[in-house]
Amino acid sequence: MYPVTIAVLLLVLTGIILRRWWYTNKNLPPGPVPLPVIGSLHLLGSLPHRSFHKLSQKYGPIMSIRLGSVQFVIVSSPDAAKLFLGTHDAVFASRPYIQAAKYLSYDSKGMTFAPYGQYWRSVRKFCTVKLLSGSKLNGFAGMRREEIGLMVEEIKAASKARNVVNLSEIVCSTIEGMVCRMLFGKKNDDRFVFKTIIDKSMEATGLFNVADYVPILAPFDLQGLTKRFKSLSKELDEMFEILIDEHEKRNQASESPNRDQMDFIDILLSLKQEHSSTNDELSYTIDRSNMKAILLDMVAGAIDTSNTSIEWVLSVLLKHPRVMKELQKELKTMVGDKPIVEENDLIKLRYWHMVVKETFRLYPTGPLLVPHESMEDVVINGYNIPKKTRVLVNYWAFGRDPKVWSDNWEEFLPERFLDNEIDFRGNDFKLIQFGIGRRGCPGMNLGLLNIGLVVCNMVHRFDWELPNGMSTSDLDMNEKFGLTTPRAKPLFAIPTYRN
Repeated sequence: MYPVTIAVLLLVLTGIILRRWWYTNKNLPPGPVPLPVIGSLHLLGSLPHRSFHKLSQKYGPIMSIRLGSVQFVIVSSPDAAKLFLGTHDAVFASRPYIQAAKYLSYDSKGMTFAPYGQYWRSVRKFCTVKLLSGSKLNGFAGMRREEIGLMVEEIKAASKARNVVNLSEIVCSTIEGMVCRMLFGKKNDDRFVFKTIIDKSMEATGLFNVADYVPILAPFDLQGLTKRFKSLSKELDEMFEILIDEHEKRNQASESPNRDQMDFIDILLSLKQEHSSTNDELSYTIDRSNMKAILLDMVAGAIDTSNTSIEWVLSVLLKHPRVMKELQKELKTMVGDKPIVEENDLIKLRYWHMVVKETFRLYPTGPLLVPHESMEDVVINGYNIPKKTRVLVNYWAFGRDPKVWSDNWEEFLPERFLDNEIDFRGNDFKLIQFGIGRRGCPGMNLGLLNIGLVVCNMVHRFDWELPNGMSTSDLDMNEKFGLTTPRAKPLFAIPTYRN
């Protein structure tokens, strides 16, 4: 026993010395001492946002952690996020280069993973002006109403037959219909399986890929991710090639499409001919791969994040019947007996907005914001943050901070926002579902519009009950980790139509 005791004491002493050297010598934020080669990869677990939250309770809201050979800082509170993405937003506006971006974003040519610079600014400006501006969104209002009408009729039919509805499937079908008509000028058909591939891509992209952090192990593809990325990239590429080819052939067979009838692919293809002052930089650099990278960003951003958010809102409404009744009461008061909740009704729904905020707080679509990377050395709160440090904002931890939300943070309580000016734009950094600063999501208005239309129309004229006599306490609220975190299991319920 004596030699074993000595060995343990030596290990402990070595750990203390290493910790002191690691953080004192570099003056990094506190955090776990990394192991040789792998750093602290072994501490992540299957739900890294939960692991980081647990570690932050020990090391603080600004925590240093080394994953393989890559230095990270994990930000776990609104105040800390304000320092990184507010005060020093310009320093942390870039993205790291990762394997997922190489294969799925055409070598980081999409808006999400492009490094900070002129190209990224051009792409963001183009997508905002040509697809996500208020005037563009208003132009698609009729289309969205048609898709919502189809969804309501489908649920009505299920209600009449007393069928169990797969809410996850209905939500996906509705959102996909809206998005494909905006981007491609038509609804999806059987040739394209966007949801399946997007789901797989988001899951794979969110995983902590050993190849990104321990480059020496990359050729061995220990997790099989390189193979998955290549396969997904091939499938996505084939679908986008077909869609772009169809648009090119259609446009060549006729005169230039009417500008009012141009979909997003038409607009992308017109860039080469326009060379306008608005999109001058992009019009000279865009090629086929740029187009496909931008399309993927738009498809994934609009479909996956909306689907995930809507599923969680419906889940909390089913789990909390009191909240469901309050929302239905507000809809009855503000919307009346109209068969469909219109877009201009949403702004009047005060309680609805509180429900959405509370859902975003406890069930964020993306628990870890897409990684940022520092473009220069900077000192924050007295800590050195070296250039090329990757910053992960653990937004999931924000909603579980009793200093921000009081001791009842675990309770789903929309009324906490009753006399509270916290907004969706995250200006106080407490609700940053859509990110914030230079890399904030430009599709926030579209996302909120889609979420509001789908959920409010699902509960306005329908009551819902869980199937097979399931109680609200039995409803599984576990998440599945990826770049976004959808429900681990599909959501099912039985509708009853109220005349």
